[in-house]
Amino acid sequence: MTALPFFSVIVPTYRRPERLAACLRALAGLDYPRERFEVIVVDDGGGATLEGAPTTIDVTLVTQVHAGPAAARNTGAARARGEYLGFTDDDCAPEAGWLRGLAAHAVAGSDRLIGGRTVNALPDNPYSSATQLLLDYLYEWGARHGDDGFFASNNVAAPASLFRARGGFDTGFPLAAGEDRELCHRWLRAGGRLVHAPGAVVRHEHHLTLRSFWRQHVNYGRGARRFHRVRGGGGTGKPPSFYARLVTFPLTRADADRRLALAALLALTQVATATGYWRERLRP
Repeated sequence: MTALPFFSVIVPTYRRPERLAACLRALAGLDYPRERFEVIVVDDGGGATLEGAPTTIDVTLVTQVHAGPAAARNTGAARARGEYLGFTDDDCAPEAGWLRGLAAHAVAGSDRLIGGRTVNALPDNPYSSATQLLLDYLYEWGARHGDDGFFASNNVAAPASLFRARGGFDTGFPLAAGEDRELCHRWLRAGGRLVHAPGAVVRHEHHLTLRSFWRQHVNYGRGARRFHRVRGGGGTGKPPSFYARLVTFPLTRADADRRLALAALLALTQVATATGYWRERLRP
């Protein structure tokens, strides 16, 4: 029987001690041999501690000056001992089979960036639900239309040696926006593959209000502009059918009494994203 790969699970955190504690409890419940994974928490200048952390798993705390999640993930990767790196966020709770789901696609010697499946852990929050619907739609659109696609950084794994050789996450993305898209784009251009692992499930508990929902999607627009600038040239643009199907996406995915509200929120994401994109573009 082939040995399971050794994973280094990297969790960037910034001033969310309760969420971090819940994430670590979930990682302690993984159905994966304890000697085959470690957890590296990277405090991004927020004063995090491991007080109350589970003692049944190998957890290390690393600190850095506040520089954003992309830099924090790279800091964790530099300290990692694993042959594979698994990334999640402090507001996420991986399900018990998460690492086994990633390991099922971790073929030795293969050039694969592996992305799991993220689900919304706050179905009663319309803003969290709309954000998850947007991610689901982008994944489906990319698969259906042959776009490069991307994996969100809260549920992705990579061979450690290739991740480091390719420079890790681009620290020119200071926000949690666009850095995952840029990594996936660069991975593909280097000849690698993106492989979906639907059995690697993470529950995302991102509490949003209207204000934070707007700010998040403005930041996504800013990240999109940075991505287009790094890649070279402007945005590729999407056909009108992309936006029409986006707004109608909840009609087949949400409860009847929430469909119109979620459709309106998805339309609002595009207004916010455009606002952030042009704000970033017009900056000196």
